[in-house]
Amino acid sequence: MKSSYKSKYDPGRLSPLSFCLILITGTSGVAISTHAHAASSVSGSNAKVAHARTGANTARHSGNAAPVSRPATRTAGQNAAKHLKAGSETVSVSGVRNAFHFSAAQRSPDSDTHITADRLRQQGVVSVLDLQNLAPNVTIQRENGGATVNFYIRGIGMADLTQNNTQSVMTYVDDVVYPMASMMSGQMFDVAGVDIKAGPVGTEHGQADTGGEINIRTNDPTSTWHAGITEDIASYARSKTDFYISGPIAHNLSFRIAGQTLQGGGWQYNPTNGAHLGDANEGALRAKLKWTPDEKTEVKLTGHWVQDNSELVNGTSAVNSLATRPVNVVSLGGTASPAGSYVLPYGQTEWSMNPAFAKIVGRSASMKPSEHNTLWGANLYFGRDLGFAKLETQSAYIAERRGEYTDADASAWNTGDAYRNVNANSFSQEVKLHSLNINDRFQWTVGMHYNRYQSYQQMWFDFSQYTPTRGYLSETAFHDNQQTFAQYAHLSYRLPHNITIFGGINHEADDRQLNNLTTTHYAGPYTCAGKGLCQAVTDVEAFTPSGSASNQFSGVLGIQYQITPHLQTYFKVSKGFKPGGFTANNTVVQAQLEPMKPETVLAYEAGFKADPIPNVMRLNAAAFYYDYHDQQILTSFVVPSYGPLGRFTNVPKSEIWGIEFTLELHPFKHIFITENFGYERGVYQDFQSVNSAAVNKYYAATGIWQPIYTSYSNTDSGIPKMTTNGTADYRFNPVRSHELEIGVDWQYRDTQALIPGGFGNYGYHLPAYFLLGAHMTFRPVNRRWSVTVYGTNLANRQYYVSGGAATVSEFWIPGTPRFIGGRFGVDF
Repeated sequence: MKSSYKSKYDPGRLSPLSFCLILITGTSGVAISTHAHAASSVSGSNAKVAHARTGANTARHSGNAAPVSRPATRTAGQNAAKHLKAGSETVSVSGVRNAFHFSAAQRSPDSDTHITADRLRQQGVVSVLDLQNLAPNVTIQRENGGATVNFYIRGIGMADLTQNNTQSVMTYVDDVVYPMASMMSGQMFDVAGVDIKAGPVGTEHGQADTGGEINIRTNDPTSTWHAGITEDIASYARSKTDFYISGPIAHNLSFRIAGQTLQGGGWQYNPTNGAHLGDANEGALRAKLKWTPDEKTEVKLTGHWVQDNSELVNGTSAVNSLATRPVNVVSLGGTASPAGSYVLPYGQTEWSMNPAFAKIVGRSASMKPSEHNTLWGANLYFGRDLGFAKLETQSAYIAERRGEYTDADASAWNTGDAYRNVNANSFSQEVKLHSLNINDRFQWTVGMHYNRYQSYQQMWFDFSQYTPTRGYLSETAFHDNQQTFAQYAHLSYRLPHNITIFGGINHEADDRQLNNLTTTHYAGPYTCAGKGLCQAVTDVEAFTPSGSASNQFSGVLGIQYQITPHLQTYFKVSKGFKPGGFTANNTVVQAQLEPMKPETVLAYEAGFKADPIPNVMRLNAAAFYYDYHDQQILTSFVVPSYGPLGRFTNVPKSEIWGIEFTLELHPFKHIFITENFGYERGVYQDFQSVNSAAVNKYYAATGIWQPIYTSYSNTDSGIPKMTTNGTADYRFNPVRSHELEIGVDWQYRDTQALIPGGFGNYGYHLPAYFLLGAHMTFRPVNRRWSVTVYGTNLANRQYYVSGGAATVSEFWIPGTPRFIGGRFGVDF
């Protein structure tokens, strides 16, 4: 006989009644198995197999001071079951209900952040942008408010609009590399969990980089039938629908189909005409097949499709240096700032679409800032137990077709409107062989990874009212071809006294070319007729192809000490490497295409992971120092008689250092608290560059564009110094077999400079902000359905989440105002 009786409130502890049942049945010769149930009224979520697998894999590759198959904690109930024997009778415990997830990962020498699917739902995560609210020292921002997303971990990241360069933080979905961040659009649905790794990577899988990686893990097919649907409705007519169905097709063959739609939610408007802006219009599907022909083989085929026709959140101009295009601040109710600057009231923005510009790009003149993107792809996974090791291969093809209109100058004038057309695809192949038994002292992984990426991009700009300097329409087009081939190995060995040494190496060869780059100017007056161009071409300039090749090693070396079963500490030194690349945005002179050099970082990290009071308190902390060489950064490049342009360059020497910790508390049987805290500082130690603020100020005064250089040596690099976020939940059973969860969440993000030396210059840095949210969920303990009400930004704070520059404007992208919503979900 087996009992599934659940202790109501104390995770990892047996209730008095459960203990009595063990005593009674144990003496009568009956074995009991107490299970960790998905419907636990305490933990609020089940410790999923995928999560445990992730922690075990991490421990296997990085080195573990003791076998991770042994439970990290032994509760009173386990000890009772262990010692309770009567003759041939045995009492066994087959599972433990834990207050905290990822127990195996507690024995891995790293500072990774692991996020459960329940936490993602609780926090209302809709896109990858929301992940910055669930981890320390992480910043994720849209470039110009569009689909290109920039990831920063511990201050390492890159503002790369055209994505001609390797990401500083590599992104993956189910271990498939997504080399272009915009390809991640629409992937945050039917997610099993997310892993965020800080620091140089590339010795265990995938590609090398300097900043870290983000891996989204999606749900696999199930061998039994399951289905579910969730509807989420919130302020500003926002609606989000998620659904899935999963089950067997035939013996050893199962499937899963999942999808999501996102509609509405726009909260901006144009004060000049009252037009509404920001509604989402997105649909996504993912299908998986899983085949297990025998117990040693697994094959998974996955396909996905995303259609995104969403309107964008547009910026508001913080600095406008073009005196010939004034803005009536008083009539619009904006906030006056230094000469030539203004900030519109929150919720307002300006844009315009020139009919001639619309004709050239082939879109309607009534179009708002928006996306028109189609993304699709497929990947095939093969895994085989060879007895002495496991062989894994991953083959993937990903493609995107993008059409993106942004009012890049964030004004009603046609001084920098932009339209992008991107046709890109990526093919990747990985082969990996690794040890199987995680209890062995010696663990090893070897593998190879190949990625080929190519794109054709067209970028149109409307400068027709940017006079007297330009006054025309412009198009820059180019082909971008990249390929990367890497080989890697990672080893670890557990010495006596619970000490483990580990190390890894990566060799990567990268080659990329920028070909067929031309810039075309179309002069006015623009009399459009038919389907052709509005005006004859004024001039076409072809530029010399540019190339960049890199061939370097990176790696890691470290030591771990498992002091007690509940406390481990580690120290590691790693070298990160990222290839060089190009700038290809609105090219007017050959000097813009000069490739930047590769960047490297020598990273030192020390940390510990502790469960000082198992199932009551967990504290993981790390300190780091990055010695940064040739940091890749986007700066201004001033062309006399033309104006400032963006160009990537290298900072010869810089440094980043900081600390971070994650604290989880379950001090009382109903209360669960999580707090992430990060503090980091970055300093340019040797760097001289164009002073954008001084250049704009000089132009506003004289009407002349002139480069002004400033030394930024020993200057703060402008990364947000402090980030903190967390949740506090109260869970109890108001009625039998039903659970009520009431909680609050918070986030704080410090000031961020948008350009070197941006602190102290109005409009060139983002202000700090603090946000508060709340949620309440009622559900049965079996999780068959749930009802949730929630609120975000409850204080209705006015804040800005990213910023940038285009021609005459330095702009800010505002964050969302208060949203109140409700969610209802059913699972079968």
